[in-house]
Amino acid sequence: MTDLTIGCPLVLSTAHTILPIFIFIYFSLPVYLTDKFQKTNYCMSLKRVVSLFLFACTLQTAGAQEKYQWKEATSGGYTYKYISNDPMKARFYTLKNGLTVILSVNKKDPRIQTLIGTRAGSDNDPKDHTGLAHYLEHLLFKGTQQYGSLDWAKEKPLIDKISDLYDKYNKTVDPAARKVVYHEIDSVSGIAAKYAIANEYDKMMTGMGAQGTNAHTWVEETIYEEDIPSNAIDKYLTVQAERFRDPVFRLFHTELEAVYEEKNRGLDNDGRKVYETMLAALFPTHNYGQQSTIGTIEHLKNPNLKAIRQFYNEYYVPNNMAVVMAGDFDPDYVVKLIDQKFAYMKAKPVKEYKPVPEAPIKAPVVKEVLGPDAESVDIAFRMPGALDTKSNLVLGVMGSILQNGKAGLLDLNINKQQKVLNASAGVMSLKDYSIFSLSGKAKQGQTLEDVKALLLGQLEILKKGEFDETLVKAIVNNAKLSELQGLENNNNRATSLMDAFIKSRAQDWAHDVAYVDDMGTVTKKQIVDYANKYLNDNYVIIYKRKGEDKNIQKVEKPAITPVEVNREAQSSFLKQVAAMPATPVKPQWLDYEKDIQKTTVGNTDMMYVQNKDNGLFHLYYRFDMGSWNSKKLPLAAQYLQFLRTDKYTSEQISKEFYNIACNFSISASTDNTTISISGLQDNFDKAVALFEHVIANCKPDEAALAALKGRLQKARADSKLNKGAIMKGVVNYAMYGAKNPFNNQLSQAELDAITATELTDILHELPAYKHTIIYWGPQPLETAAADVKKLHTLPASFKVAPAAVKFVKDNQAQNQVLFADYDMVQTEVNWLRNTDVYDPAKTGIVTLFNSYFGGGMGSVVFQTIRESKALAYSTYAFLASPDKKSERYSAIAYVGSQADKMNDAITGMNELLNDIPRSDKLLETAKESMKQDIETERITNDGIIFSYLAAQKLGLNTDIRKQVYESIDKMNFDEVKKFHDEYLAHKPYTYCIVASEKKVGEELKKYGAVKKLSLEEIFGY
Repeated sequence: MTDLTIGCPLVLSTAHTILPIFIFIYFSLPVYLTDKFQKTNYCMSLKRVVSLFLFACTLQTAGAQEKYQWKEATSGGYTYKYISNDPMKARFYTLKNGLTVILSVNKKDPRIQTLIGTRAGSDNDPKDHTGLAHYLEHLLFKGTQQYGSLDWAKEKPLIDKISDLYDKYNKTVDPAARKVVYHEIDSVSGIAAKYAIANEYDKMMTGMGAQGTNAHTWVEETIYEEDIPSNAIDKYLTVQAERFRDPVFRLFHTELEAVYEEKNRGLDNDGRKVYETMLAALFPTHNYGQQSTIGTIEHLKNPNLKAIRQFYNEYYVPNNMAVVMAGDFDPDYVVKLIDQKFAYMKAKPVKEYKPVPEAPIKAPVVKEVLGPDAESVDIAFRMPGALDTKSNLVLGVMGSILQNGKAGLLDLNINKQQKVLNASAGVMSLKDYSIFSLSGKAKQGQTLEDVKALLLGQLEILKKGEFDETLVKAIVNNAKLSELQGLENNNNRATSLMDAFIKSRAQDWAHDVAYVDDMGTVTKKQIVDYANKYLNDNYVIIYKRKGEDKNIQKVEKPAITPVEVNREAQSSFLKQVAAMPATPVKPQWLDYEKDIQKTTVGNTDMMYVQNKDNGLFHLYYRFDMGSWNSKKLPLAAQYLQFLRTDKYTSEQISKEFYNIACNFSISASTDNTTISISGLQDNFDKAVALFEHVIANCKPDEAALAALKGRLQKARADSKLNKGAIMKGVVNYAMYGAKNPFNNQLSQAELDAITATELTDILHELPAYKHTIIYWGPQPLETAAADVKKLHTLPASFKVAPAAVKFVKDNQAQNQVLFADYDMVQTEVNWLRNTDVYDPAKTGIVTLFNSYFGGGMGSVVFQTIRESKALAYSTYAFLASPDKKSERYSAIAYVGSQADKMNDAITGMNELLNDIPRSDKLLETAKESMKQDIETERITNDGIIFSYLAAQKLGLNTDIRKQVYESIDKMNFDEVKKFHDEYLAHKPYTYCIVASEKKVGEELKKYGAVKKLSLEEIFGY
């Protein structure tokens, strides 16, 4: 249901394969797919997502070994299958009605990641109703006869009439006649909505403490996900069993408008356009390329509820579905409960999509995509699908030979040499076919044709076998590291298990589990033969060029009357679920004095938490200075990766870290710089010693610096073409003024003047500044401290950090508009207002207010803007808390809508900002959710130390969650309203608007004095 899930999965690549990684963000700043095959080195700071990708990579297809065999066992009266030596210890059940249940126990946290999936997606859409599977996914949040309805007997005839009217609307061709029919649909929908209860599903999930409520549709799957507390299993399964029993397609015409908005967001996304163009060219007959998941504009304009019902009846059957759960539970109890709850489902024959094999591509297929974002080139090859496990094993290893983030051909020959702005390789594994891709962006003065030649040149090196065969061993070692990291996360487990079900009904799970071992059996000859067989002139190449796309259409705004959402109403089913008993989970507070051990190493402090789970370590050197102290510091940190020492070339350094399955990085934020070294504890001494050698002995390289400067100039120019970056800059301008953290950048003159020696001096001197040592790993404190002391050179006395530049948040004295012009279909609006200085006593009310007002599908903002008025696909509002005790809160709201809806959207949000609707039941749900979240949250590993450091910045010495938890029951709506009135209502705001000036220019002045910002003002260069 989010911006990335309808046919544009976010994909990461460094190793052997790529799985689609979906980012579900309803209520944060908009997320855009900036590259079709995103690469780990260049994107995604989200640690959870990266670990998911790495883990999934280690569990892809491989040849089964004797070590990994299917076995059968019986427990609790149920027989299940499992794979011997499976690190996830997954159980695979098939119930009497054919429903697949897959369970993996992980007791680390009292939570469970749940996925319910069907093996049907856009591949299965009827040819004349593309987008149907995605529509259905949205509608499965609308309820059934039992919930979501005030009076089903009165609602049902209206729902039936609406279905008939849509059927009539589909068959009506004359535009004027269609308007008449749609007006009737709107009228009847308004009456039907009086009997509907909006978002009751979300209210139930929120009330039981669920997180991450979402779903996605892709080519071969539709997946519904929840992260629930371990004490909510009964409630969760009760709701889910009812959800899939007989869904009611209510509130359809407002949800339809949300899908229109989703389509328009895609039309503004150059990355998505490239992705869809690539699929269409690779698959001229297969539905991968011929049916986009969101559907065509023509089909979106002509939805058919009867066709949607037929799709549901055909594919949402137990023998085509799976329930996957990973986390803290008793599997015997859970499978019995699932069996009881879903026993009503009856198996039916399922029509499988059986495509005609694609004809071979015999010559390069060249395509071009135009749009305002930065230029790029993508080269894609059609490969055997995931069910060909032998092929996918070699393909995966081959992908890692080409790129693994450190020692692949692209890493060393292209990125390390700075021959392009960036280059990457990746594999997307689908059931019928896989896709191998190369992607690149040109640096300054370089053409996309130049980038293409460099990328294809690496394939020639691969095909000639000009790579070190020992790299395969290093690939295996790094895969083992990734496997250890991934096992900790329930979402990783559940996603891998569901992916196995979608692709092969989990029949290939033995291959997946054996993958890491089998990688080591792949020979150089196999890789070379495979590359020569599949990587020739049989590719599709997409040139993404800057320019106006004159073929863009938008889905026009229909006339929609706002519908009632009945916030205070509750179905008897909701009350029944809420009354179900649940054993309380006792919250666990951090005691920083006990949970963190401290010592000194030389003249600096060391903080320590022991890793009792596995053999991984993380070592950090944390400095209390960052880019606000020196704008050159981030550049120096970036420069290090290209430098040699007196003993090693930069390529040798990368290879050595990869060989020992360890990593290092230097990151400079605004006020902190962190050196991170991580990997297998067995290689701790080697990794730390190597890093210490590198930072102490790196040599200036003017040629490398010149190349880096050129790439930075191009990257800066590209940022000015990205609407997400532009909006971020506009919001910073609103928050801080003309000089702000976003544009606190080196000027072009400053960048040109920097020398290589300046940067290496910064790197050499960095350890001489005061820093804290942080260790999380299996070694005892005394041993770890002694090892660090032996390896880490400390000065006799620390240098004083340069003074930091200060940025102070602006006051909003009157309404104003900050506008940036961008060629786009939609309009994006952020409201911003800075309020008071941080007060820890307000943490509870801020959290409750955010949840109630604008932080979820059940919030008043979402219900009003999207559910009732259908004005936006994405909308939210909240008070952002600062991370320092001296800083101020900021009130932020957002609506992304079609340009012709901008005025209505702004009016709708302003009404909510000025007058908060009252719903005591919604408030109680928000309070219960807060309790459940805190009760089941476990801060572990090095997160304990970083929680302490964050608390310190806020002037706190204790875990503030305890204070918040104890305040929940005391808070009421009067406090929420008082808070809203004090900080949001009838206050001046800065409107940050990014849109096409020709579509909204005349409308802006009604919201305040308009200042059109130039890109130079926004970016600082």
